[in-house]
Amino acid sequence: MDALKLIAQDSLKAEKPEFNVGDTVRIDVKIREGQRERLQAFEGTVIAKNGSGISETFTVRRVSYGVGVERVFPVHSPNVASVKVVRYGKVRRAKLYYLRDRVGKASKVKEKIG
Repeated sequence: MDALKLIAQDSLKAEKPEFNVGDTVRIDVKIREGQRERLQAFEGTVIAKNGSGISETFTVRRVSYGVGVERVFPVHSPNVASVKVVRYGKVRRAKLYYLRDRVGKASKVKEKIG
């Protein structure tokens, strides 16, 4: 078991991105197309954070062309180039799954001021 922990320790990112549930974030994801590699941005609201250590993930939701899109990103994945916080959200829940049922302005998260 200690050998697994040592291997996992090497895979952890040096600087873990700092954000919370309810924040709007922009994630730059590395996309490989044949021989080329490019960055693709995905911006949305963090609705959940799960796990710890090497298996830590977060779920980001956005509405694209009227369709809700959710993606789960591993925090320590080499394919996640960067995570930038666009807005800080003010929420009172650890999981924001209730946003799935909301439409339009009702699905907005209040902004944290200060």
